[in-house]
Amino acid sequence: IELMTDSANVITKPILELINLGLAHEEQHQELMFMDILNVFSMSPIKPAYCRNGPVAVKALKNRSFYSFSGGVYEIGNPGTEGFSFDNEFPRHKTLIRPFKISSTLVTNREWLEFMNAGGYSTAKYWLSDGWAVVQEKNWQAPLYWEDCDGKWKTMTLRGLVPVAMDEPVLHISFYEATAYAAWAEKRLPTEAEWEHAMESSIDLFEQVFDSAWQWTSSSYSPHPGYICPEGAVGEYNAKFMSGQMVLKGGCLATVQNHSRSSYRNFFYPHQRWMFSGLRLAEDY
Repeated sequence: IELMTDSANVITKPILELINLGLAHEEQHQELMFMDILNVFSMSPIKPAYCRNGPVAVKALKNRSFYSFSGGVYEIGNPGTEGFSFDNEFPRHKTLIRPFKISSTLVTNREWLEFMNAGGYSTAKYWLSDGWAVVQEKNWQAPLYWEDCDGKWKTMTLRGLVPVAMDEPVLHISFYEATAYAAWAEKRLPTEAEWEHAMESSIDLFEQVFDSAWQWTSSSYSPHPGYICPEGAVGEYNAKFMSGQMVLKGGCLATVQNHSRSSYRNFFYPHQRWMFSGLRLAEDY
């Protein structure tokens, strides 16, 4: 306690910021624990359940719509006016966005099965070159944790091995799979700026934003213009990972509520699938 306070026995601002970072980091690890538990349990022949009433992705309540947003110069990034945020969310800055449309809901398991049945995993034209190489090497034929059980698809969840719920959002897909599906559907992934602008300006139009699946974007994980890396060990928290990874937006069924904000930047390598990842489609107009 003495190390955390000044001569007046008051916690100093730098120490308080470090404590908040540590707490937020541990909250990220809570989600990571769910990811790792599911991954380990999926390898067990008895397919155990972590919790029979464990969290699940939320079904959409309304039919899908594609909402239009006009082009222009808009601001994205965290404004720094409300509570804790990670350094990679700063600074807020202006960016040019072309006119676009973005889906009100996430792609479902039913839609993903249509992609599979249409030969999506065996048709090279839908895939990025690196993605196609991974599909061939790993023999991907379905999302991670899907299992063909006597002609019926089941998936491993925190509730154990269960039939695939057709109207729930598809989960555990890589960036490569997300881009392939989007190509097959004659759509595309939104950019980080498009997703953030849409949710920040009109979030009431959208479902499944923070409660179901992290949503892949087409944007690489790199610093915002004007980003200043913090000094010391804290500077390694985000900055050293800004290479070779892609940005995901939103939140998932295992994300703590106070991490739910439009400026939050999750990131993973394009081949990774063990996180609770899905996709929201976009298109030009």
